[in-house]
Amino acid sequence: MLNNQLFTGGELYAFVTGKASTAVARTLQKKFTASKLNITIEQWSVLHQLWKFENLSQQQLCEKTFRDKPSITRLVDNLEKQDLVKRTPHPTDRRKNVIIATPKAKKLQQTTILLANETLSEALSGIPQHQIDLCKQALEVIYENLK
Repeated sequence: MLNNQLFTGGELYAFVTGKASTAVARTLQKKFTASKLNITIEQWSVLHQLWKFENLSQQQLCEKTFRDKPSITRLVDNLEKQDLVKRTPHPTDRRKNVIIATPKAKKLQQTTILLANETLSEALSGIPQHQIDLCKQALEVIYENLK
């Protein structure tokens, strides 16, 4: 069991709950805006999963992006309005739709991934690889403990 002193100042809690991820997301959103890309970080996270795994159901998108169903529905609706995704009937289950990235979305893939990699490189600058690996391991354990 950890000493409660870690929680008293709130520093560890603030970090674990997203201080660093918020800074990364803000920086990446600024880069998207500066590059005249009309997508949000949340929309990009959905597109990124579709680029990685091609056709996914909304439930699969929920699981892969750690979002709830109403959030994914709203994101997919907005992406569909922008002609970045398309809902198609599931091949074997008529109750489900499959979400696919459109050719317009695929044109964003290379640029957005380059900007994301650039942002992560900036964020991790000066941190030795062994510390990055240790941090990733710790965060994975935290996630598994609370899953």
